[in-house]
Amino acid sequence: MGNRDEVREFLMSRRAKITPARAGILAAPNRRVPGLRRSEVAALAGVSVEYYAKLERGAIAGASASVLDAIAGALQLDDTERAHLLDLARAADGIPASGRRRRRATRTAVNRPSLQWAVNSIRDAIAFVRNPQQDLLATNELGRAFYSPLLGDGGRTPNLARFQFLDPAARDFYPDWDLFAEMCVAIMRTEAGRDPHDRGLQDLVGELSTRSETFRRLWGAHDVRTHGSGTKRFHHPVAGELVLAYEELAVTAEPGLILMIYTPEPGSPSAQRLRILASWAQTTRTPDHTR
Repeated sequence: MGNRDEVREFLMSRRAKITPARAGILAAPNRRVPGLRRSEVAALAGVSVEYYAKLERGAIAGASASVLDAIAGALQLDDTERAHLLDLARAADGIPASGRRRRRATRTAVNRPSLQWAVNSIRDAIAFVRNPQQDLLATNELGRAFYSPLLGDGGRTPNLARFQFLDPAARDFYPDWDLFAEMCVAIMRTEAGRDPHDRGLQDLVGELSTRSETFRRLWGAHDVRTHGSGTKRFHHPVAGELVLAYEELAVTAEPGLILMIYTPEPGSPSAQRLRILASWAQTTRTPDHTR
């Protein structure tokens, strides 16, 4: 999709999610529209119906920050959705979200040895670096053991999204597969809004849309989210069930790269199982195919 299509579909999908009752609007009992009408969004935002209709057609270039904030308030966007709308507006104005254009080429490795050294220095947690295309660019030893179902025998750069939607092993590795699928697509949608010129991400979306009906449906929902922090559940073929807290850290020296760290609660069964996995990693020495 081009930027205008992205804006149109995003605003329409958000408008469809807000019921009149949630917006504090009295609605007739025989109302046919489940969400809000354009006129209702315009009234809530304090703009003309014509102007809001123009925005929803994708003509968002030049919209002021105050107008965008009002639209976000009317549609009850959360922080991530609000940021996504601003990213789409910046892209329409020709201003990249980061203040400078990212590199167009898809990264296939970490170029700075010091970043790999930093990842390797993390011993008691799973650590890896990924790019906006969901490629695993670097992992520590425990991370390689953890992601052994994904890494396989090497070859193509390991990709979290391809594993999620195209590899049957993902259904076992992610017990909450449906939730993980929604998260993966929403994160990719957010990344696409930040840099609509990312050819690698565009190609990945095209590939997954062609090969996975589930991905195609979730991509069409236009949901967005950031990773941040939280807890995930995994089932590893060696360690068994692992419940791990995660923290997402931006690599500021390399815009777009993310350092992810998974850790278990101290003293928990998952902590004990992760130690077992670490011992297994030392004996098997899983090759690092992300280098």
